[in-house]
Amino acid sequence: MVLRGIDGRTPPEGGPLCSYGAGRPNSPERGEPGGAVKALVKTARGPGNLKILDVPEPLCGEDAVKIEVAYCGVCGTDIHILKDEFPTHPPVIIGHEFSGTVVQIGSRVKKFMVGDRVVAENVCSTCGDCYLCRTGHYAICIQRGAQGLDLDGAFARYIVCKEQNVYPIPSGLSLQEAALAEPLVCAVHAVLDQTKVGAGDVVLVSGPGAMGLLASQAAKAEGGTVILSGTTADQERFEVARQLGIDRIVDVEREDLASVVRELTEGRGADVVIECSGSQAAVSAGISLIKKRGTFTQVGLFGKKVPIDLDAVVTREIRIVGSMSHTWNAWKRGLDLVARGKIRLSPLVTAVYPLEEWERAFREFEDRRGIKILLEPEKAR
Repeated sequence: MVLRGIDGRTPPEGGPLCSYGAGRPNSPERGEPGGAVKALVKTARGPGNLKILDVPEPLCGEDAVKIEVAYCGVCGTDIHILKDEFPTHPPVIIGHEFSGTVVQIGSRVKKFMVGDRVVAENVCSTCGDCYLCRTGHYAICIQRGAQGLDLDGAFARYIVCKEQNVYPIPSGLSLQEAALAEPLVCAVHAVLDQTKVGAGDVVLVSGPGAMGLLASQAAKAEGGTVILSGTTADQERFEVARQLGIDRIVDVEREDLASVVRELTEGRGADVVIECSGSQAAVSAGISLIKKRGTFTQVGLFGKKVPIDLDAVVTREIRIVGSMSHTWNAWKRGLDLVARGKIRLSPLVTAVYPLEEWERAFREFEDRRGIKILLEPEKAR
């Protein structure tokens, strides 16, 4: 089986991120015969087709960093991959929310040393020339390649990343906490870059999963008052939200969300809605509860097309924004917020399982048991 990994070619000059292509595990650039590690692989398109396989151990190129994965989080994207609701290029190792330790560096690497604790962004290949790349929005480049989708990801013992995609873990942050860095910066991008939440804003966040709790904390860090909504199935998540100091928590099956929003906004509606659940009902509620000229930001993915009340958008001049992935600025600001204690990550880690128990972890994620579930790859002996 031929997987898609990072090779050691020199990236072209110019652009914020550079294409470097896909190496092959049985070639000198990607791995050595006989060195095998276990990984969770999407073997083919179609529902299912996820298996733990022995794959060749990767080697890093001259401008790359080889990382021993400590933990990798289960993400909604992984569930979409399982159900074939999200495009992938199999066979490929999935997983992209990870932390780890540097075990090898390329000859051109300057910023990292063996033993450094690191995290990394999953956007690893772009054209470097389009208007999106030139303006810092490389994560939505038309030629975007992502580890865990297009190139080998982190549900494995090792992952190889380009140096410019790797970030040091702030002092005092555990490897378990750091595994939430990627969803953290996605939330920060949504709240700070795309939505620009400000002091005094009333922010309705729908969906108390990891992304919703991170977005809620980011909004509070900017001075917003946060209403977090969910359902009766979210009681464990609501308890974590209380620990994090979220201003108002609403179980929409037991309490009227509209009444709460009206009460806290003197009837005008929320200044901002950040929809993190990927629920059609939450979208409809959010559109109806936002103030005139408010901002509605969609973060959660649906895996299908959904209807939206565009008449309400037009007549109330609602600004609708999508938020996908992250930017360099979001990485800097997100890690800084964590380092300064403005965002807490440890309460969100609710379970850790060995990689071989991925089916249990995925099932618990789908059943909304816990918040962030981590998988721990086998360690080198």
